[in-house]
Amino acid sequence: MSSLHLYDTLSRTTSEFKPLKKGEVGIYLCGATVQAPPHIGHVRSGVNFDILRRWLTKSGYQVTFIRNVTDIDDKILHKAVHEEMPWWAVAMKYERAFSVAYAALNVLPPTYEPRATGHVTQMIELMQTLIERGAAYAPGNGDVYLEVRKLQSYLTLSRQKLDDLQPAQDADETYKKDPRDFALWKAAKPGDPSWPTPWGAGRPGWHLECSAMAHAYLGESFDIHGGGLDLIFPHHENEIAQSEAAGYGFAKRWMHNAWVTASGEKMSKSLGNSLQVHELLKSVRGIELRWYLGSAHYRSMLEFSHEALAESATAFRRIESFLQRSVEILGVEPTPVISDAFRDAMNDDLAVPTALAGIADALKAGNSAITSGDKKVIAASANEIRGALDVLGCDPFDPAFATEALGGDLTAALDGVIKLALAQRTAARERKDFAASDAIRDGLAEMGITIEDTAQGPRWSISRDGRA
Repeated sequence: MSSLHLYDTLSRTTSEFKPLKKGEVGIYLCGATVQAPPHIGHVRSGVNFDILRRWLTKSGYQVTFIRNVTDIDDKILHKAVHEEMPWWAVAMKYERAFSVAYAALNVLPPTYEPRATGHVTQMIELMQTLIERGAAYAPGNGDVYLEVRKLQSYLTLSRQKLDDLQPAQDADETYKKDPRDFALWKAAKPGDPSWPTPWGAGRPGWHLECSAMAHAYLGESFDIHGGGLDLIFPHHENEIAQSEAAGYGFAKRWMHNAWVTASGEKMSKSLGNSLQVHELLKSVRGIELRWYLGSAHYRSMLEFSHEALAESATAFRRIESFLQRSVEILGVEPTPVISDAFRDAMNDDLAVPTALAGIADALKAGNSAITSGDKKVIAASANEIRGALDVLGCDPFDPAFATEALGGDLTAALDGVIKLALAQRTAARERKDFAASDAIRDGLAEMGITIEDTAQGPRWSISRDGRA
């Protein structure tokens, strides 16, 4: 049996994963800065690290998963002015939007989801430690800066040279010893929210927030720190700097997911090419969007197109159809089983594309078995597929997706109505009234309902926009 190997951005190598504490894993994932609705670039990170978490849990680890909320930031303050709302209302509005998006894609809730504004005390304590150790300074204007030239290990994650960096541009350089020093704390400005500190009222810098929260929930050292590629510098680099300067071991492994691109460019609001999750969920189901976002290797760029999304959704519905047919034939839901091939793929740095190839092979074998009537192979294929889908968060039998499109009562009512129509169609076919039979079928098709005649009787399926 293979052991889990994961890529480490810091070392640029893939190595065997060995947790700091046997049987337990601590993960910190940089969550949303809640200043706009989530687009698929945001939620891809959520999906990718949810797969990692599910696989670690399936592998027998007890996982503590932290995903923070950045609810105070320059972008939030700017958005508050634009939307004519209090900054905290903007933050809450978009935090809820992210929660809805994560739930729609079956991203498991984190063990803890700390907000930056709830951990100012821990941030002040961290700054005090840094000042006492000579790594940070308060020049008297209310700001606090980290003195980067005193840090021997600075820029080891991004592998840049300090003298090649542009100024941090996060505060007035007048008070900085070096323009590349970055702000741990920003002095209060008129009208902006602020909190009292020994160095003056103000608000936290972005990087300080995550170091303080990671330390509060996971301790001085933990196993994995995750986030998108765009966070390597300056955010994660600066997290390492201030944490190690405080004497913390911090993260032992760094994992970064690649971007969703459109026409080769990173999906972002600034480029105007972002695709919001709630808009995409009008054309595909949450389980289909998750399948699409999770299908590429987490370190590979995912080039988005509506055509690719539609093709991916169609492919998933074939898998879903096989599982439904297996239930009809066998009379029971498949029992999730992890195959050796799937285990090997996931242990190879979460090689989901390889795992999907195994699902495709099992699907082919299962469909052939339906044709030949081999119930043993049908069951084995269905069990293997469901086991894989469970880890990938795309199990159609998961209660998270049971009432995805409709409320439970409405779903049951619709099923009853369609079964009545199918019974009438069957009766028409038995009396050889094929015109009536076809009329019922065509009428259902116009409503986006597809009828499939099987050896076990007629089956129906439905999808968004009438695409079954």
